Amino acid sequence: MRLGFVVTALSLLVAPAAYAQQPADPAALEAAKAVVAKMQGDRTALFASMADPMVGYVQQAGVPDREKANAVVREVVLPLMSDHYDELLAITAQSFAQALNPADLHAISAFYDTPAGRALLKAQPQLAQAQVNGISQWMARLAPELQAKVAATAKAHGWTK
Repeated sequence: MRLGFVVTALSLLVAPAAYAQQPADPAALEAAKAVVAKMQGDRTALFASMADPMVGYVQQAGVPDREKANAVVREVVLPLMSDHYDELLAITAQSFAQALNPADLHAISAFYDTPAGRALLKAQPQLAQAQVNGISQWMARLAPELQAKVAATAKAHGWTK
């Protein structure tokens, strides 16, 4: 689930207004906060797993040199995200409370107290990084076909010169 935190964090940097939500049922929100608290795991490990993707983001945002982008991530991006991490947890809890009922949230919370749940939490940084890497590889493989099809569609509609 930490990939969700990573994606949400990245999205918040790009389009914060997209995350305005309606208030959730108070009972569901309370249960969701408990789930999110268990899911957050070790903040240090989470932010360490986010460093490389954030370096790529900073490079795309205008600091192309990897060493300099890494310095920006370490000195600015990660500290700022860490300072505001509880806001992300609140947004995440709100989303969980809107998507799941209190009974399901209590069951999920109980799962995280089991050996399998604790093992999943421990493996999450590694799994999140593997998923981010997998998505990047997948998109790189799709890019040529996607670009060709987008160009062909634009041409078919007369949208190109």
